[in-house]
Amino acid sequence: MPTNTTIHYSIIPHSPEAHLYEIRCRIDHPNPEGQHLSLPNWLPGSYMIRDFAKNIVQFSAESDSRQTLHCQRQNKNTWAIEACPESLTVTYQIYAWDLSVRSAHMDTTHAYFNGSSVFLQVIGQETQACSVELLTPQGQAYTDWRVASSLTSSNINEQGFGHYQAENYDELIDHPVEMGRFTQATFEAGGIPHDIILSGRHDADMDRLGQDLKRICEQHISLFGELPEINRYVFLVMVVGEGYGGLEHRASTSLLCSRDDLPRRGENSINKNYRSFLGLCSHEYFHTWNIKRIKPSVFSPYNLNQETHTRQLWAFEGITSYYDDLALLRCGLIDLNSYLELLGQTATRVWRGQGRFNQSVADSSFDAWTKFYKQDENAPNAIVSYYTKGALIALALDITLREQSQQKISLDDLMRQLWKNYGKPGRGVAEGEIETLASALLGEDLSEFFQRYLYANEDLPLQELLTVIGLEFKLRAAEGADDNGGKAPSKTPCPTYLGARLSRDPGGAKISHVFSYSPAMLAGLSAGDLIIAVDNLKVDKQKLEKMLSHLSLDTPVQIHAFRRDELMCFETTLCSAPEDTAYILPLDNPDTNQLSQKSSWKSASNPGNIFNYK
Repeated sequence: MPTNTTIHYSIIPHSPEAHLYEIRCRIDHPNPEGQHLSLPNWLPGSYMIRDFAKNIVQFSAESDSRQTLHCQRQNKNTWAIEACPESLTVTYQIYAWDLSVRSAHMDTTHAYFNGSSVFLQVIGQETQACSVELLTPQGQAYTDWRVASSLTSSNINEQGFGHYQAENYDELIDHPVEMGRFTQATFEAGGIPHDIILSGRHDADMDRLGQDLKRICEQHISLFGELPEINRYVFLVMVVGEGYGGLEHRASTSLLCSRDDLPRRGENSINKNYRSFLGLCSHEYFHTWNIKRIKPSVFSPYNLNQETHTRQLWAFEGITSYYDDLALLRCGLIDLNSYLELLGQTATRVWRGQGRFNQSVADSSFDAWTKFYKQDENAPNAIVSYYTKGALIALALDITLREQSQQKISLDDLMRQLWKNYGKPGRGVAEGEIETLASALLGEDLSEFFQRYLYANEDLPLQELLTVIGLEFKLRAAEGADDNGGKAPSKTPCPTYLGARLSRDPGGAKISHVFSYSPAMLAGLSAGDLIIAVDNLKVDKQKLEKMLSHLSLDTPVQIHAFRRDELMCFETTLCSAPEDTAYILPLDNPDTNQLSQKSSWKSASNPGNIFNYK
């Protein structure tokens, strides 16, 4: 087979009303013994088998001379085409009705796809160059549609339809595409254009959004000292009534946000919703280095047919989660109090889960495929998040490096070294190499730190560590069901504790989770039970929560609930609410060293400070 051959794809929104893409894949030099093709079972950045091939609804193949070729399905995601001595074209349709950042979606308002859910992989030719033709859907209603993507264009019209190219299949599926009517803003950071694409109805202040994202991007570029070799970056944002999510790609990110998350014209402050959206953008942009280039060796290359396990997601997601909000502080978009609220909320999510005593963060990463991405009603009791506790490990490691090196070494330096040694040259990170590099940079053995907090399940000593940078870590009881932590107590906490997470239901209060060793668990209550009465008084979620705040400790309580269609009676005794709600405050009288440590931590220790914020 010639080494310079190209795999040609064309994709058209064939029937927006029926949510169907039609894709054609032309193979100039198929395997003379018969060509195999497959569609990935998962996509990078989302560690769950998704079986994208289930959305293929038609599949056929023919030769250049128009001869129909026999196609035989080999397994759930692989097809075999009979031997063909000339070029062949495979034609298939994809059903696209998943409005998320992971797959494909299309209706009469827009069309979006991730390459991993639409482009068949030509087995044996994965390293060959690929070309893609994006076609406009048929009909007058679609004449004003445009294209947004970080794919490299080769011959396109003013609306972006036409021909694009990729060096290989891996690159092809790492540039999501949006087609439709959208709002666009552009800013420059690191010497390249960055596009913000908003699809869906919104009233966002695009100028302000561009200014704020520019500061975040420049902050991350400043930390690493340079951008990877990309010509442009694209934020693809789908705006909906209620939604949240993001997925990183090599030169873009796909985001899903609520309409209320975006800044409105005339608003100058950063409310909690917008702060959350900026943190999401920050998180995905940091991934441009950390996971897209600095990545586990088992991801080089990806095997998208089956699960690929690693114990390193604490670094690739946890460290990223640490820097996403910290960047907002460092670039001046939020103040210290706002940042500490976010950090306290992260700690609260960790402290409220008993699963942190049953699973290490390293194991959480390894089990991501079957536990973290497939959480059930027992998840709070069984697992810990490599995002949240991983972020706290990153914080603890940052402070430890700073303290033990007298502020000469920080996590910033570790990230730059990872970029230099692994990300930039395209070398995968083997298990344990991040820990080894951290010890080497410090000049001291950190294996005990990682063994206790990463590979075992000890709580991080945040009270001790945060004091180093002039901060104080505290725990209190929750003040209500909607108390997410991050703030000092403002009212009397709930005096009693049932130990069940409740949701609204027309018939009462539905239990979604029961926490280990809580009064609810000891009484025999279970997830799915519908509580209808307490002490013979009818309750719904709101009434039950109010009643719990008035009931006495150590007094038996009778609870009536339906399990399936059976009415059951439970008795329990309420206990005091646990102190599992975290908040962080600046120390009242920090000493000179603490002030110096805090100042250094708040302002990134970067090589040259290439951007200046006032």
